Amino acid sequence: MEAHQAKIAQIEDLINNVLKEELRQMELWLGHYNEEIMEYVQLKNTLQAFDEHMPGGYKTQLNIGSNIFMQARVKQMDKILVNVGKELYMEMSMKEAIRFSEVRIKILNKQAEVVREERVKKRTEIKMALIAISEREKLLQQQIAGN
Repeated sequence: MEAHQAKIAQIEDLINNVLKEELRQMELWLGHYNEEIMEYVQLKNTLQAFDEHMPGGYKTQLNIGSNIFMQARVKQMDKILVNVGKELYMEMSMKEAIRFSEVRIKILNKQAEVVREERVKKRTEIKMALIAISEREKLLQQQIAGN
């Protein structure tokens, strides 16, 4: 009887301290991927809007520090700097930057899908562990009733 209770406690410990923590880490990674996907979607949409509606440039307000702004005009938009990762910026044409965004979105979606699949597997492991606890408790109840 004590062996069953010890095994139940061991499974509960596995669920609470290992499986749920791994699931939480997966949720964090998924959130990170989703944020990055949204940034690249926003970049792509902004670049497409510039390319289609503002080929001659645009006016903007530029923060020059301490929330002091000055008017700026961007006349030439044929080349832009894109952060390609690790704070490394690369000069690209508007079309190249849009294509880069599309590729990054595809890669990030695939990575997020892998995490989603692993998350489903982890949830299944938790459910199976809960079923194992339930079966152990039933067996324990049968032993108690038999005595």
